[in-house]
Amino acid sequence: MSYQRIISLVPSLTELVLDLGLKKRLVGRTRFCIHPEKSVHDILIIGGTKNPNIEKILSLNPDYIIANHEENRKEDVEALKKHAVVNVTEIDSIEDALSSIRDLGKDLEVLEKAESLISEIHHQLAKKPPGSLLKTAYFIWKDPWMVAANDTYINSVMKQYDLINVFPDQKRYPQISLDDLSDKNPELILLSSEPFPFKENHIQEIQHACPDANIELINGEWFSWYGSGMVNAFEKLNTWRSNIKSVN
Repeated sequence: MSYQRIISLVPSLTELVLDLGLKKRLVGRTRFCIHPEKSVHDILIIGGTKNPNIEKILSLNPDYIIANHEENRKEDVEALKKHAVVNVTEIDSIEDALSSIRDLGKDLEVLEKAESLISEIHHQLAKKPPGSLLKTAYFIWKDPWMVAANDTYINSVMKQYDLINVFPDQKRYPQISLDDLSDKNPELILLSSEPFPFKENHIQEIQHACPDANIELINGEWFSWYGSGMVNAFEKLNTWRSNIKSVN
């Protein structure tokens, strides 16, 4: 079946659809779908990832909807499945992300372009600089403090760049205390730009708990946006990682 009316509820996969040359078929996106900026501005917004406007979506007569098990609510997905094909992606690793590119390429009849993109991503992965293992904590939220732990795409990217997560026995995005963090004695602490926008003033607060750690603000898209954005993300991470050294 040739799908002609696509809606994406996943920001990084909206970017993928557009980079695969399918703008004319993409009829709706969330307000968080901001890349590529020049292409998304005239595509209709149908709400957010957690609160899409189901009535507005259905008014667009979609035949293919892209969702994600983490970013979108189950009840919204179930409601939409009654009216269109819904591809609920599960992307918890780099390999999952590459598979999703291939699957979307097949479904949307642009497999050759998808395979070319996958090759570009593998090329960037192969250019990862050598480096020592670094005990690392990756913060995604404040009040409460939350980190990325096991079974997440972020953790998979961390592993790729020899950043050993200091919370390996916890799942997904656990709440922690700064005392918990201190007990783990990380060498590197990353404060992501999203979903919580960490700033310079947060570094000092965490530094009190881990005075010997290297603490950095990091572009969260490098670690959490999959799809076509992986090419740029891994290129940036290759450069960044070559400049990160152990504090020991």
